[in-house]
Amino acid sequence: MSDPAIWLDGLTKRYGERTVADRLTFSIPAGSIFGFLGPNGSGKTTTIKMLCGLVRPTSGDARVAGFDVEQQSSQVRRSIGYMAQGFSLYGDLTVAENLEFYARAYGISGSSRAERKRRVIEIVGIGAYLNYLSASLSGGWQRRLALACALLHDPPVVFLDEPTAGIDPVARRDLWDLLFQLASAGKTFFVTTHYMDEAERCSSLAYIFGGHVLASGSPEEICSLPDVTPSGTTRYAIATDDVMETFRRVHDVRSVRDATIFGRDIHVVVDRDVSAAELAQALGMDPSRVSVIRPSLEDAFVALTRRVEAA
Repeated sequence: MSDPAIWLDGLTKRYGERTVADRLTFSIPAGSIFGFLGPNGSGKTTTIKMLCGLVRPTSGDARVAGFDVEQQSSQVRRSIGYMAQGFSLYGDLTVAENLEFYARAYGISGSSRAERKRRVIEIVGIGAYLNYLSASLSGGWQRRLALACALLHDPPVVFLDEPTAGIDPVARRDLWDLLFQLASAGKTFFVTTHYMDEAERCSSLAYIFGGHVLASGSPEEICSLPDVTPSGTTRYAIATDDVMETFRRVHDVRSVRDATIFGRDIHVVVDRDVSAAELAQALGMDPSRVSVIRPSLEDAFVALTRRVEAA
């Protein structure tokens, strides 16, 4: 078995009395897409900075692409690509000029530079836009250009911070298709996202809250955790034409322990001895509109967060 692309063991960062990342421990196989999820202020950015060799850990160990993040930070930085959440390239330069600038910044010389630019242009499919000012590109094409720049030096590991924030659904899907192609060729992606449909596509995930990893594993493993659907309960989906009115009525049913709106459905956790028909009767609904479901990732993260907040 090959060494993991990213490995953390008790990685911790404190600022004074405040612990921002607390004993983080997980590993990420090479050639996979790893999702790092958590609310704002949960410790995601600090963790990424430590893994990129930009912030020194207070304690613990981590290796990226085989290099120790504290003792070999310069090698780490040469082995990674990074794509920021916002568009961070030069808007007053053309696509071609941005690629040339970043290729030189990475120290790629001569014929190698021309070949690497040609290759990333082909990979992200941006050839038709080389003479466009990058500021004039749509959000989706700006993200592709940013990814091309992150890939120029052919790093084995790429960090993507909210890579599809602010772009349309078609561009999101196309960018993820591209990530899958690159991962199948051996690249490892460390992705932060708030989109649950994107999290579902990741090979593995970690959910961080308040500096602690509450859960890690495949999407299926996280959804199957006992804390997600507590012992003695069942999870139902209620299909309704009036979400807000049904949501109000749900909270009047004594057997309902939790309820969350999901699109046009309401997901509820109820006492296990309550059948779908009994729940429908309590709500004055057709029984066909209540069905047993497995928890989604969003269900899982909501349940894990509420458990911590209630502790």
